[in-house]
Amino acid sequence: MPRSYCEEYECGCIFSKKAIHLRDCFRMLWEQHVYWTRMVIISIAAASPDLEATTNRLLRNAPDFARLFNHFYGSRVASKFDQLLTDHLVIAADLVNAAKAGNSQAAAAAEKRWYTNADEIVHFLNCINPYWTRKHMREMWYEHLALTKAEAVARLNNDFEEDIAIFDKIEKEALMMADSFSNGIIRQFCL
Repeated sequence: MPRSYCEEYECGCIFSKKAIHLRDCFRMLWEQHVYWTRMVIISIAAASPDLEATTNRLLRNAPDFARLFNHFYGSRVASKFDQLLTDHLVIAADLVNAAKAGNSQAAAAAEKRWYTNADEIVHFLNCINPYWTRKHMREMWYEHLALTKAEAVARLNNDFEEDIAIFDKIEKEALMMADSFSNGIIRQFCL
């Protein structure tokens, strides 16, 4: 492939423009996912009047992911991922709301549903792309949930330094997840 259509990275790998664009798209989507999740957590913790608007913006993340999935897997698969990711976001809000209210039983139930949803996402992703292995995807999703929960707990406890330190980890983990998503599609479709 002519050099004008590719970029070379420090690792010596050459990626097509399509692959670079895909990686950029997934990175943006995952960054939006964790930033708007953070905004919702902050809004819930502070009982901020922007909660509805912030939540609505966060919920746009799932259809945005679905549009990207649609390019590779079609509308049926994209719609299913949209539904699974929307459930992930809604359950997370339920968990934070229950924790804020001090309802440990409701928080535990929401957390259980959250991990069940993560398992459903992992199974779904592995079914559509063999390069998204269950083991690796499950590790990533579980780490994502654990970090997000820790972030919410720190925020609800007004431990802002810990909250920020955890979010630094979340940012890095989100980029790793984004790259795993794009790498799987790049391998599957030889981009």
